Amino acid sequence: MRRPRHLSAEERALWDRVAERTTPIDPKRPAVAPNRPAPAKPVAKHEPLPRFSVGQSANGHRPHDVLPGISDRLSAAPVNMDHKSFGKMKRGKLKPEARIDLHGMTVAEAHPELVAFILGSQSLGRRLVLVITGKGKDRNDGGPIPTRHGVLRHQVPQWLALPPLSQAILQVTPAHLKHGGHGAYYVYLRRRR
Repeated sequence: MRRPRHLSAEERALWDRVAERTTPIDPKRPAVAPNRPAPAKPVAKHEPLPRFSVGQSANGHRPHDVLPGISDRLSAAPVNMDHKSFGKMKRGKLKPEARIDLHGMTVAEAHPELVAFILGSQSLGRRLVLVITGKGKDRNDGGPIPTRHGVLRHQVPQWLALPPLSQAILQVTPAHLKHGGHGAYYVYLRRRR
């Protein structure tokens, strides 16, 4: 992180002259000059953590607050396409024009396949494609840190949000149950220009 640049003596004198001629909007609030620390804000109080003793097993299924789940993040994403078409797509009324199944692939194998499929589909003029990732195996290693299942299920939306795929994609959303549910994604492509 860069350190802030401090004002020179000439800049400070100019600031003081301007500040003398102005009237505060809120006279009760103290004025804060540039590059001077603002008054400290009260620290919000957090709920205490539950008691834990050595030897006690951790609850691996307890929700964490690090990052919301992938379906929550995709649901909260703004709708970039036509709302009527988006509603049809979410209800499974639109039929995907093509699909790719990434089941059984490693991350190293799946990424180039996905890139080729998405960019190829866009060049062919397709609008809606289905990317099947699978739901993943539920593996609990018993450790204190929760492990996510479904590596591709979590990785694919991140790949779709990065170049070179991001320029080709208009919307990504979990598929309807008849097209794979949480084990697949609808990818709505931009028109090629």
